[in-house]
Amino acid sequence: MSGLKRTTEKNMMVFSGRAHPELADEVAEILGQQLVPTQAYEFANGEIYVRYEESVRGCDAFVIQSHTTPINEWIMEHLIMVDALKRASAKRITVVMPFWGYSRQDKKHRGREPISARLLADLFKTAGADRIITVDLHADQLQGFFDGPVDHLMALPVLTDYIKGKYGDQPLAVVSPDAGRIKVAERWSARLGGVPLAFIHKTRRTDRPNETVANRVVGDVKDRICVLTDDMIDTGGTIVKAAEALMAEGAAGVVIAATHAILSEPAVDRLKNSTATEIVITNTLPVPPEKQFDKLTTLSIAPLVARAIREVFEDGSVTSMFDGHA
Repeated sequence: MSGLKRTTEKNMMVFSGRAHPELADEVAEILGQQLVPTQAYEFANGEIYVRYEESVRGCDAFVIQSHTTPINEWIMEHLIMVDALKRASAKRITVVMPFWGYSRQDKKHRGREPISARLLADLFKTAGADRIITVDLHADQLQGFFDGPVDHLMALPVLTDYIKGKYGDQPLAVVSPDAGRIKVAERWSARLGGVPLAFIHKTRRTDRPNETVANRVVGDVKDRICVLTDDMIDTGGTIVKAAEALMAEGAAGVVIAATHAILSEPAVDRLKNSTATEIVITNTLPVPPEKQFDKLTTLSIAPLVARAIREVFEDGSVTSMFDGHA
């Protein structure tokens, strides 16, 4: 028996869907990994086919896919990739979704509505996912939708370091776009040295998506650069109205900072023509060349995602990345 050697060495393998290959390439490079060669294409009727071109048996798999437009297509590809890994005997499968699709459908506002964010978690579990890594969830309770560990990363350090470096020598205020995100704004304030807080009181129409009715600033923003924070920018209507309200209250300027740049039409035109001087986002979602503009600054989330992947692979602590505030 003494001549026998049992190998316990773990094998990390990183996979990417086709939604946002640039981000996956950057993450893999930081990890010192090559993305696993993957065949992926559509049949004539739109069905997606995926096959890995090397053995994945016994590996610790990390499957990166951004849920971007066309979102249903990329979610389906993500699910199929997980299923292929499960059936090819991967040892552990971690789904890396920088943006969790359907995350805004996290509860029932009215009767006969779905909770689609929960459905998505169930689909990934059924496909074979053991764990999820995601960034800045729309609502914290989404972590409980998946039957397994969920590592909820925060873009806060990436965004606040940039804001501090560029605007730190001026009087600042952190502004939440609604009362519900005050806790996030408090974290921003603490990271920026305890700057004042304000929020926008708004009324949202439950029967009309992406539409708010009224904006009123609560808090003192006069003569301050207002950092207007949100988890995502979709059509841009809410955030642009909030910026106008802040300027009307005497703000010295407005910087919009958000993690997920969905940028559905007409967001680009709205942001370009808004009163905000700069829009700071991360690359959790791809921003094609036609949606880029002078005011837009994109920060990379890849080092954060890569570090989380390494912590998971080495059975370390993802929570420690945020000083216990995960």
